[in-house]
Amino acid sequence: MSVNEQMVQDIVQEVVAKMQIAADVSGSRGVFPDMNEAIEAAKRSQKIVAGMSLDHREKVISNIRKKILENAEILARMGVQETGMGNVGHKILKHQLVAEKTPGTEDITTTAWSGDRGLTLIEMGPFGVIGAITPCTNPSETVLCNTIGMFAGGNTVVFNPHPAAIKTSIYAVNLLNEASTEAGGPDNIACTVEHPTLETGDIMMKHKAIQLIAATGGPGVVTAVLSSGRRGIGAGAGNPPVLVDETADLRKAAEDIINGCTFDNNLPCIAEKEVVAVDSVVDELMNYMISEQGCYLASKEELDALTAVVLKDGKLNRKCVGRDARTLLGMISVTVPDNIRCIIFEGPKEHPLIAEELMMPILGVVRAKDFDDAVEQAVWLEHGNRHSAHIHSKNVDNITKYAKAIDTAILVKNGPSYAALGFGGEGFCTFTIASRTGEGLTSASTFTKRRRCVMTDSLCIR
Repeated sequence: MSVNEQMVQDIVQEVVAKMQIAADVSGSRGVFPDMNEAIEAAKRSQKIVAGMSLDHREKVISNIRKKILENAEILARMGVQETGMGNVGHKILKHQLVAEKTPGTEDITTTAWSGDRGLTLIEMGPFGVIGAITPCTNPSETVLCNTIGMFAGGNTVVFNPHPAAIKTSIYAVNLLNEASTEAGGPDNIACTVEHPTLETGDIMMKHKAIQLIAATGGPGVVTAVLSSGRRGIGAGAGNPPVLVDETADLRKAAEDIINGCTFDNNLPCIAEKEVVAVDSVVDELMNYMISEQGCYLASKEELDALTAVVLKDGKLNRKCVGRDARTLLGMISVTVPDNIRCIIFEGPKEHPLIAEELMMPILGVVRAKDFDDAVEQAVWLEHGNRHSAHIHSKNVDNITKYAKAIDTAILVKNGPSYAALGFGGEGFCTFTIASRTGEGLTSASTFTKRRRCVMTDSLCIR
């Protein structure tokens, strides 16, 4: 056996061993049988965090980043194994992105005014203990990304994770607390419960120690948070359309769209969910998708069968969410080569596999008579979520017109959707995109209060 083969075997054995340890949630740091206990523990730790210097917080965050990179593969495999959704390779990349591009204490800044009447500062202070609801689509990524930002702002956090991803979420919470204590910080900077339910979530939202709630999930979760009487940050649903006009580089557009649509089997909320293209480019665009990007053109009979499976009894079939294209086709007894990664078809905007947010690599293409018609259809398909949208065009006027009409928190021009999160694009990473409540891409500064400190007639030395 070569040295390289031995190294690979050692790594595999280490990953398997850690996954087996992670399967047993007992004894994990930050994990409590009762939500009230979890909140009280986080409250005690927050008093310590609030007194830490920014340098000390950053030291803890640096250790968190290190541990995320070390555990990226374990977390990715756990997520796929526990939820049955997504792609291990892509989830590894997402964890690396969280580690490398989530803002820390550098996002906590001070604004100052000075003049004849003195000095005024606007400083960012912590809320205290933040309550967070996280999804099963990006479980550990959201827990880790949220905690970095919240902790940087001087907060601790209590999570009520999606029950379908509790083991993965607990592993992430344990990792965060290990990183903190190793760097001289307190335990329980992130807390959760052994068995999250609607009831534990309700307790969290009503607890007097929780003054801010960050919800990442579907519209029902966000509505509940906004009805809680607490300050809410709501990252809700999206159905991001991608518009393609006659000036676009169609070969590149096809590549970018399919790369974005198939990333982690379309689980990211920002991913391309449908295409609206002007009539003159539809055929060429779809040809590139089929001939160069591994797309399968579904027949009407196959499409009807897919609709019946994916939208079982008119409701989204959770067993289909986050599955790859070959698995989805296998559910209707269609066998395709290994290189098939996306199912495409042409249809009207009202088709249920186009109008409904699916979170799987099924991509409907809507034909528009001209650019204005394409904008109108794309706006309809986005359903007023104001979440994400994309466009492929070389016409600046068209891009501007679309941007104003769609009015989303994210708009990616001439690139894959994941560029919006700093993956192949500029800017920071986040997995909580608060389109519903207007914060947009959240970061450490989002999880702070603004405080005005005024000194009159002093400290101005101009």
